[in-house]
Amino acid sequence: MSTEGQLKLEWAREHMPVCNLISERFRSEKPFKGLRISMALHVEAKTGILALILKEGGADVSLASCNPLSSDDSVVSALRNNHGIDVHAKKGIDEDTYYKYLNTVLDRKPHLVIDDGGDLVKMLHTNRTDASVNVLGGNEETTTGIVRLRAMEKDGILKFPMFDVNDAMMKHLFDNRYGTGQSTLDGFMHATNLLIAGKKIVVAGYGYCGRGIAMRMRGMGGIVTVTEIDPVKAVEAVMDGYTVARMNDAIRDADIVVTATGMKDVVSYDDMLVARNGIVLCNSGHFNNEISVSELNKRAIWKGEVRSEVRRYKLDNGNTVNVISDGRLVNLASGQGHPVEIMDMSFAIQALSAEYMAKHHAEMQPRVHQIPAVIDDSVARIKLESLKLKLDSLSESQVDYMNSWGEGT
Repeated sequence: MSTEGQLKLEWAREHMPVCNLISERFRSEKPFKGLRISMALHVEAKTGILALILKEGGADVSLASCNPLSSDDSVVSALRNNHGIDVHAKKGIDEDTYYKYLNTVLDRKPHLVIDDGGDLVKMLHTNRTDASVNVLGGNEETTTGIVRLRAMEKDGILKFPMFDVNDAMMKHLFDNRYGTGQSTLDGFMHATNLLIAGKKIVVAGYGYCGRGIAMRMRGMGGIVTVTEIDPVKAVEAVMDGYTVARMNDAIRDADIVVTATGMKDVVSYDDMLVARNGIVLCNSGHFNNEISVSELNKRAIWKGEVRSEVRRYKLDNGNTVNVISDGRLVNLASGQGHPVEIMDMSFAIQALSAEYMAKHHAEMQPRVHQIPAVIDDSVARIKLESLKLKLDSLSESQVDYMNSWGEGT
């Protein structure tokens, strides 16, 4: 019996009322009976609850980690030993083991896939086409994965329908913004124990994740500059009260840089050469290539661990840069991930989308699909109910007014 991991699962479940209500129905209706679901997600307590909900709905669930540093070993043990979930994950695995685990969950020849970052789906279209014979469709939950899926769709090679969970209203408005904002701050503080107030902070990217990070950093007293490639988002950042600059300019005076773009080489080695001595770099994007760590490892003249999750590099100009968790996503590699209540809504979307795919896959083309509005609405209403909040409703005369073009003032 894994006590520590079990307690984490129980704590998470106590604070996931939306998922619990869905689970009650799943236990009764068994919408996944006879289906195998293979997942690649960050294996921690909230993800564990999603796996259990799907199992309670009749699914044969296999779960692997989608990141080498994001697993909670105590939760892995509890899922495997206490609940019989087929889990393949361990914190700190190397690249070969990472892909070994992904291959293992694909060996189950799934009917549905739930992916985070797109590696499972990529493998099903490349070296593991043998495992795709039963795939009906699946979900992708993060920006990086959606970018990859849309590229596959554009090239005409996507073999089955995939839901864009990342852009569901009840996901990106809360998970990406409030979840990433709080969990990034948590991971940074855990890794460094440094003060935010008064520091000059650069946030790369002003999508919903970047907005959440910038908001939380400013709330802690940070002086925030945003970098962007999208002119509309840049204007939005300015209107929200932030300075906007190019990375190579902003980094020269920065104390901290946080990347959240889904793009590689956002902080290049050339950027690091002009950075302030002693700068701290961290990443909240899915892959560890937003900060050019590979180039840093090649060209730094010295490197060494200065805290358990911070590595210092000395550059050939004599300056040093500090990188948290090898540039992997700081909120899980160094923190506890998103708050439980946030993931309650996100994983409710995942569960209901998987159910929809199981029932309607035959009607769906092999492309990237938006989450049906009815799912967003259902999750929002359950969330409000859990908070004991009530909504107004339109009267009959208001409905008539809304549908009329003739009535004025």
